[in-house]
Amino acid sequence: MAAVSAPRFTLRPLGRLAGGAVLSAALFSASAATAQEAATLSFGGAAGVADPASLPVATAVLNGPEVTQSEPGFLDEGGLLDAENPDFVFTLRLGAQAQSAYFGSDDIEWGPDAGFRFDFIRFPNGFEYGSGRAVGFREGLGLRGSVRYIPMRNTSDHAELTGLEDVDWAWEAGFGVGWEQRNYRLFADARYGVIGHHAFVGELGADVILRPAEGWTLTAGPRVTLGSDRYTSTYFGVTAAESAASGLAAFDPSGGAVEAGVELSARYDFNERWGMEGILSYKKFVGDAADSPIVLQGTDDYLKFEVGLTRRVSLDF
Repeated sequence: MAAVSAPRFTLRPLGRLAGGAVLSAALFSASAATAQEAATLSFGGAAGVADPASLPVATAVLNGPEVTQSEPGFLDEGGLLDAENPDFVFTLRLGAQAQSAYFGSDDIEWGPDAGFRFDFIRFPNGFEYGSGRAVGFREGLGLRGSVRYIPMRNTSDHAELTGLEDVDWAWEAGFGVGWEQRNYRLFADARYGVIGHHAFVGELGADVILRPAEGWTLTAGPRVTLGSDRYTSTYFGVTAAESAASGLAAFDPSGGAVEAGVELSARYDFNERWGMEGILSYKKFVGDAADSPIVLQGTDDYLKFEVGLTRRVSLDF
């Protein structure tokens, strides 16, 4: 801080005194105006403010409108389903399907469809399977999730099945192992009928993978379906009592290869979370399934078409 000295008075000629007074007044006016402007634009400074009530208005003008940032929605990017460093990644598909009304039927029926694809998992010890990157793309050896829904076979809806027992709808769930690279994949799945037939089912397959344009993925490859004795008996067998009631020959099939065919799929990814997928399967019954009286009176072809919206889910445990 500068030292303060005692005032000292000096007599000057009148003209010089008047000129000094005018110059001092001008400097005082300029200083006052500058101080007032500074006070008006200063918020929280040491200088006094000419009109404190104007502070909120001035602050709003300088800072602009207040923006409220809300949390991402449940399905939005960055929401609960999009962890930045996920431990578990899978893809769900929900939509509709058209398929043979039952194994051996000539009729096609529509119904709801759901699909599940396992993409990535990280265990507590740091061991990882699959890839947490874009939808449906893994490299190397990885686990697969596998589920399938089989509609009810209701004999009252099909005159040719009169005398046979109804077969309840089934839901199969299981896992598989696959080897996937950018342009091909090989896999083997095993499922169990958690609801319905309570039998084991296996599937072997291979695919060529093409990416003709950004966002598009096309696949095509062979499929073979295997079933246990209980599975083939449920869908292709005819008991003695059913034979007497329906006129079909009694038949007790063994497990083994049930279907062989090809599967085609097309997927378009809007981004790394959302996409659309369509799958077309054509298979023929083989082995004991092809010799079933139920198939012989109908067809040994089996068709299925699925289409739906896909959503990648990333969870952090």
